[in-house]
Amino acid sequence: MRELAGKLLARLPLQFRILYRQFLLRVVDLEALSIEADIPRFLGQFAGILIMFSLVHAAALDVFFLKMPWYFEQYLITTEMLVAGLITVICWDSTFPDRRDVMVLSPLPLGTRTILFAKVAASATLLGLAVVTLNCASGIMCPSLLATQLGSGWRFFQSFAAYWFTMVAASLFIYCAVLTVQGLIALLLPRRLFLRLSALLQLGAFGLFLGAYFLQPSFETPATFAAPENQWLLASSPSFWFFGLFNQLNGSLPTNLAWLALRAWIGLAVVIFGAVTSLLLCYLRTMKKTVEEPDIVPGAHGWHWTPHFGDALETAIVLFSIRSLTRSRHHRVAFAFYLSLVLALALSSVKVSLSAATFRPVTADFLIATFLMMSLAVGGLRSVFSLPISLNANWVLRTTQLCPSQKYIAATRKSLLILAVVPVWMLSAALMLPMRPLLQVAGHLVVLALLGSILVDLSLIGFYKVPFTCSYLPGKVNIQFVLWGSFFVFAILAIPSVGYEMGALHDSLQFAWMTIFLGAAAVGLWVFNRHRAKSAVIYFEELPPEIITTLGLTQPLSSAGEPKQGPSVL
Repeated sequence: MRELAGKLLARLPLQFRILYRQFLLRVVDLEALSIEADIPRFLGQFAGILIMFSLVHAAALDVFFLKMPWYFEQYLITTEMLVAGLITVICWDSTFPDRRDVMVLSPLPLGTRTILFAKVAASATLLGLAVVTLNCASGIMCPSLLATQLGSGWRFFQSFAAYWFTMVAASLFIYCAVLTVQGLIALLLPRRLFLRLSALLQLGAFGLFLGAYFLQPSFETPATFAAPENQWLLASSPSFWFFGLFNQLNGSLPTNLAWLALRAWIGLAVVIFGAVTSLLLCYLRTMKKTVEEPDIVPGAHGWHWTPHFGDALETAIVLFSIRSLTRSRHHRVAFAFYLSLVLALALSSVKVSLSAATFRPVTADFLIATFLMMSLAVGGLRSVFSLPISLNANWVLRTTQLCPSQKYIAATRKSLLILAVVPVWMLSAALMLPMRPLLQVAGHLVVLALLGSILVDLSLIGFYKVPFTCSYLPGKVNIQFVLWGSFFVFAILAIPSVGYEMGALHDSLQFAWMTIFLGAAAVGLWVFNRHRAKSAVIYFEELPPEIITTLGLTQPLSSAGEPKQGPSVL
């Protein structure tokens, strides 16, 4: 497969191939996501994760599909649209021209069309890989079961074509819809306002896709589709449109639902036209504005208010961390990767709360979800802290280091508490409002706050630098390792601990001892880090290890002092 892809690429123009490789590196964002800056290895791991999900889907289809066919059809389509949406958000502004493209590529004898096609191909590669790997097993199992249900073997080919066309069309709809929105905003707004609004839209898109996936109900019978109270949801949700499209192509769509497929065709045509138009206008009209107009800069006029987070140094580092997360694309994407998992867990809890008519008790599943949310938020932000935003920030803070090192480390700790622990704690408190008894709710919130403090101090052991400033060696930040490591540690420690906490919430004496133990651990780690910070040296440069590399021009000697027999190295 790799050789075939290489032969196909070799037939393309040389300029396109070079630009495609460079843009693919920037889409994947090797500095943040890859292992040892190896893009084939990263794409292989990415495909492996999705293939595993596809195998799980195929196993579930084999057991339950014939009992609930419409439910699983909707589930597969919404899952595909979710994955496509998250990938599109991760590749947020990589399809549109930025300042580096204009400054570097404009003086070269390159056509604008070549740059545009290379960027679109790089983004489409990641999206296409997701479509193929996520459906590699379910894309065969689902048509086979449909053919079995209809009692005709030849219907497999029709169902197979309908399934894959629907998945590609649904992914293309999400991709083009996001491009259309971005292109319109880039055309209508000045670049500085576009960059500010783009960051908010990117984070909002994460929440929108996840919220639609976890909160949208599924309809399993023709009666629920025909119910008057469900018509507004059917008309406003694209996942139901493509469900209608799939059944129309498969020849199994009831006549009264033909309007769903029509909406899918119209919506797909509109977003494709919008994406093509916005891309062409951006590359033809706004590439020069990218250089002429400034990026995000502080406003010169008007009333400005900044919150205080302690003394001047702590306030400066916390605000610098907040602005780095909101203004830097690869920092937003990396942290949003973890926040999307946190939000997914939260939305799952909200869906359960909305379905309950009365107050519900505190359950072990909810405790596990909140522990996982806290560990993902702290671990994700700590990994993002290691990514530098610019060398300017490095040198400014390096030349103005007038305070002792412990003050910088204390400010970093406060940044983790404010940006990771406090939001997750407040979100957990909001999710526990419909839970009773209140005494158990308050007890778990106390435990969660202590756990957040412990995780923060554990993550700061040996971290003697200012967030987003220390230059580093690309490829060392391994987000996948942090993610799976968090799940592994969570499975070993958190799951057994939940059983103990459930018992402690019903026993005041046991809860008191548990709180004392967690409080002592939190205070002990804080004192330990504070003591080590007094002698720590803040570092701003990460240097490669000094490794002596030999040319291998000499042969090893035998025990008799003569060269060993073997092939010559010359």
